[in-house]
Amino acid sequence: MRLLRWLFVLGLITAGAVWFLARPKPMTEPALAGLAGDVARGELVFWGAGCASCHMAAGAKGEAQLVLSGGQRFPSDFGTFIAPNISQDPAQGIGGWSLLDLANAVTRGVSPEGEHYFPALPYASYAKMELQDVADLYAYLKTLPADPTPSAEHELAFPFSRREAVGVWKLLFLNDDWALPGNLTPTVARGRYIAEALAHCGECHTPRNLMGGMDKSRWLGGAPNPTGEGKIPNITPGKLGWTAPDIVQYLTTGFTPDFDVVGGHMAHVVENMARLPESDRQAVAEYLLAVPNVE
Repeated sequence: MRLLRWLFVLGLITAGAVWFLARPKPMTEPALAGLAGDVARGELVFWGAGCASCHMAAGAKGEAQLVLSGGQRFPSDFGTFIAPNISQDPAQGIGGWSLLDLANAVTRGVSPEGEHYFPALPYASYAKMELQDVADLYAYLKTLPADPTPSAEHELAFPFSRREAVGVWKLLFLNDDWALPGNLTPTVARGRYIAEALAHCGECHTPRNLMGGMDKSRWLGGAPNPTGEGKIPNITPGKLGWTAPDIVQYLTTGFTPDFDVVGGHMAHVVENMARLPESDRQAVAEYLLAVPNVE
């Protein structure tokens, strides 16, 4: 009986320690001291980060892509995530958010109410964003329209529907480590920032483990398509087989060196990349040619 009591006490202590370590950890106001957002720079961050690609209404074209009413469905092994309304509507969107609220959401995965967001919001990548870019993004988002469409609930089965478990996931997988470490040239470092942080390329192109964390030992090595149809390709240099001009051309026009054309969700990525300065697309190309090959 004494052993059982000790095991029970040890279990309580362990559970308490896990709860403490896995609690939401938002940043505080001092982290943003002195930051002022720039709308023009924020527009580039907006497109580079692919905000509209996920949060616009399904099938939206042209200016309608700036109405971030949400509703697109994203299947996964854990259920279907439904993009929320992040328009400037103060009730249904994020019109009432502060800069601190946005920074905590995109880099910490923490809501204004202090709850964990599911990592369908790619904060595991956005965690590497510079806070100045977050401030610029905030300034640009404030210029976009409001929409009163309510956000839909995610369609997740238990236990994946429980946000408490996300804290443990964060302990294992949320950090600001680069997949391509080391001293890089300024151009490759810029490409790394765009590809790993803003454009979150690894979220789709990197295989995941059983807990849904990106396997950085196989960075950009291809992964099953969450829709169950086909595979997201390996884009490491040995498999991609493209030159830097090939990659720049693809990210600008959507045409491959074989005169095929981009399709699916990648079409949105190309549209976003085409809005960035050509120097950024060149930087991404040089970065992709610098990552290790994955067979």
